[in-house]
Amino acid sequence: MSSYKNSVKPSTPVLQSTRVLDQLRERIRYMHYSLSTEQVYVYWVRFFIRWSGHGGAMRHPREMGASEVEAFLTHLATDRKVSASTHNQALSAILFLYREVLAIELPWLNGINRPTQKRRIPSVLTKDEVAGLLAQMDGVTALIARLLYGTGMRLMEGMRLRIKDVDFDRQVIIVRDAKGGKDRVVMLPRSLVVPLRLQLHAARALWEADRQAQRGGVETPHALEQKYPKVGSSWAWFWMFPSPTFSIDPRSGVERRHHLYEDRVQRALKKAVPMAGIVKPVSVHTLRHSFATHLLQSGTDIRTVQELLGHSDVSTTMIYT
Repeated sequence: MSSYKNSVKPSTPVLQSTRVLDQLRERIRYMHYSLSTEQVYVYWVRFFIRWSGHGGAMRHPREMGASEVEAFLTHLATDRKVSASTHNQALSAILFLYREVLAIELPWLNGINRPTQKRRIPSVLTKDEVAGLLAQMDGVTALIARLLYGTGMRLMEGMRLRIKDVDFDRQVIIVRDAKGGKDRVVMLPRSLVVPLRLQLHAARALWEADRQAQRGGVETPHALEQKYPKVGSSWAWFWMFPSPTFSIDPRSGVERRHHLYEDRVQRALKKAVPMAGIVKPVSVHTLRHSFATHLLQSGTDIRTVQELLGHSDVSTTMIYT
């Protein structure tokens, strides 16, 4: 056992599960973390536990301390040569395990330095390049790409858009529970009003079909269905971009209609880039970068751009200047 002593926090969480990874999932869901965060944290904690047994039997995290955590992080940096962001991700997962699941205070972790991430200048397209790129896309993926560029939304913010959050009368979109758990309002471009209304009608047809087939409703956040059992089946909470097929909810095990799979947009964009003759590195997030840059170039105040992007600190927005 490590020579470092771990002190148990007085507010130990009451967990129903007995296995460490199940306890980790339980605590993450209690704190309303996203599914992607859950998958990442489970991956790193499992990796950490398996790594502890590379010279013999695996050890419980309670039996390990600063020396083991530092050795694990060193292994990631020197042997696996992970990036600074991946390194920080692994450290965050281990911190969450000890502090939130095992309820152990780790004063020795304050001395572990996080690797500094290099600040990169984002790849940005010109207005002509954006127009050429979007012209090579079609269907619902083209509409989503146009929406992301026209509003500055992140990919998953666009994919998770609900019917109730698109206000055609005020020409605004409410982005719910975005990064950092914050809501914000973005403008609805006039050029997208008609295409989005057509998409709304297509979504309505799927919603009606699901009702006729007595299918279960869509996923709703923060156990809302426990308070309002029928809310997931309501039109207001239906996806603006629903998937054409059903899938199994990885948390509840319920078969239901999810939103459109994000990989469809990523694949469509990747295919369109060479067709548009663009040689710059381009991802879906490049549309968000281009949105912010073009607003600043047109004279929009940086604080306004900060609000539209949902940045907590204006210094993050200033990278576009």
